[in-house]
Amino acid sequence: MPHNLALREEFGTVQTRVDRLNARYAHHSATSVLELALRDRELGRIALVSSFGAESVVLLHMISVMKPDTPVIFIDTEMLFPETIQYQLDLIDKLDLRDVRRISPSPARINAHDPDGLLHLSDKDACCNLRKTVPLQNALGHFDAWITGRKRFQGSTRASLDFFENEDDTRIKINPLAYWAPEDLKDYMINNRLPRHPLVAKGYPSIGCAPCTSPVKEGEDPRAGRWRGEDKTECGIHMVDGKFVRIGNPSKGDAA
Repeated sequence: MPHNLALREEFGTVQTRVDRLNARYAHHSATSVLELALRDRELGRIALVSSFGAESVVLLHMISVMKPDTPVIFIDTEMLFPETIQYQLDLIDKLDLRDVRRISPSPARINAHDPDGLLHLSDKDACCNLRKTVPLQNALGHFDAWITGRKRFQGSTRASLDFFENEDDTRIKINPLAYWAPEDLKDYMINNRLPRHPLVAKGYPSIGCAPCTSPVKEGEDPRAGRWRGEDKTECGIHMVDGKFVRIGNPSKGDAA
């Protein structure tokens, strides 16, 4: 029997489990939610999806302390900053992360739809879909739940974010940092002496692909440098009404 069907038979539908989990962990801290979720049988097979961006080190550090063999999915769009690739390698070594899966877009799809690497100039949504969304969908096919770094302060679309979400009745999305404020992130990094992404010091508070990320000036929204000048604020890896779509409201911090 497929694993997700076994979970449904034993614990109920995805929505039933989400409701039960949110009630169970309603008054827990972020670290408690993550630590208990990693051991909760109702969640099945869990992966952390990480961009290794500006704030990613917080969840990566928590995972390294609680369960360092947790699979970590990293989508290499093949358009990332060299600093991001090096930061990923440095964190794997420093935190002793034991199962980081670097996922890349299909070479055949790249050759068919973006052979010159210029799709982002004409259709940024299509480029994000090709290089990030589709590879992530494929990678998540092996898991029943995934951990994200999304937080309530990141805009109106996330203002009512719960610790657990139903993703298209297929998987559960876990948001341990849902209730954290920017100060909580800074304090955690300082208290645990965690290295920041090298581009943060160069004016990049939110970091995506190199062609579509620019420095942010003082007083600007932290995500102003993502797809600057475009009517676009998200890469599209989160689902709304059962579909992977970009979210049309500004947010702060990393997309994931």
